[in-house]
Amino acid sequence: MGVVPYTFTVVTEAPSDAAALFDLSLDIDAHVESMSGSAERAIAGVTTGRIGLGETVTWRARHFGIWFTMTSKITALEPPTRFVDEQVKGPFRSFVHEHVFERTADGSRMTDTITVASPVFGRLAERVVLVPYLRRLIAERNRVLVRSLS
Repeated sequence: MGVVPYTFTVVTEAPSDAAALFDLSLDIDAHVESMSGSAERAIAGVTTGRIGLGETVTWRARHFGIWFTMTSKITALEPPTRFVDEQVKGPFRSFVHEHVFERTADGSRMTDTITVASPVFGRLAERVVLVPYLRRLIAERNRVLVRSLS
């Protein structure tokens, strides 16, 4: 039996324009700022400015006290409503992050859907440790992005 990926969603409401939030979410510098808690930095590929379709970025960050390196590629880009980044090399068996942006009466809604399969954690540990950690990480990233647009 193969590894079954785990999918979860984080929804963030923002008082800002959906297109501005879309653009900021593709900005490497904004991502680095939002991930300061894990000392994340871009070390290869697109390392500053906005990343585009088919481009890659290699991240180096500390999570769970361990340094990880992961290369992600933008595999879908539909401005200003959706993009997808996928791990092409790194610690996960698979990692797919879909970002969807929509207008709301009060600004915008950003929906992050992450599908992850870990080679290290078993299904229970993914659900109890990894997914809650990633959920908090994405929520904090989104708070920083929204705050920077306010």
